[in-house]
Amino acid sequence: MASFKALYEIKCQTSLYWSELSESKLVGTDLIRETEDKVSTIWDCLKVASDHQKSYVYLKRKYIEFSVGDKVFLKVSPLKKVLRFGKKGKLCLRFIRPYEIIERIGPVAYRLALALELEKIHNIFHVPMLRQYKSNASHPDLSYSEEPIEILASEIKEL
Repeated sequence: MASFKALYEIKCQTSLYWSELSESKLVGTDLIRETEDKVSTIWDCLKVASDHQKSYVYLKRKYIEFSVGDKVFLKVSPLKKVLRFGKKGKLCLRFIRPYEIIERIGPVAYRLALALELEKIHNIFHVPMLRQYKSNASHPDLSYSEEPIEILASEIKEL
């Protein structure tokens, strides 16, 4: 007993079983022609399904392009935040300060002018890792400073 038949309790459906075999058995060119017709029908159905799925994808797809000299934010992945930037947690930044685009490498890759603290990171990034920076007059130096929070009350308990 074949393993497929033992597992599913039916015969394995290979291309030999695609055609209906009646009293007159199909042999030679008839079997090949009927099998080719079935395969072409299957390919047509797969093509229709693929086109249907592509139409949904193209509705939401945005083509993003930057030019040399633009400023972009750099997306930082959660693992790299901990390893390279020493930041961890839900409220840490997902995008770090704006960097200038030096060169366009390909249709979807750009070289950035990174700061010295990021010298260990490769300076070529894919478009999904970048976000357009829109300049704002209220942030002239493009940075922020963290101020320590003052402890207002403390209580020490001793045993």
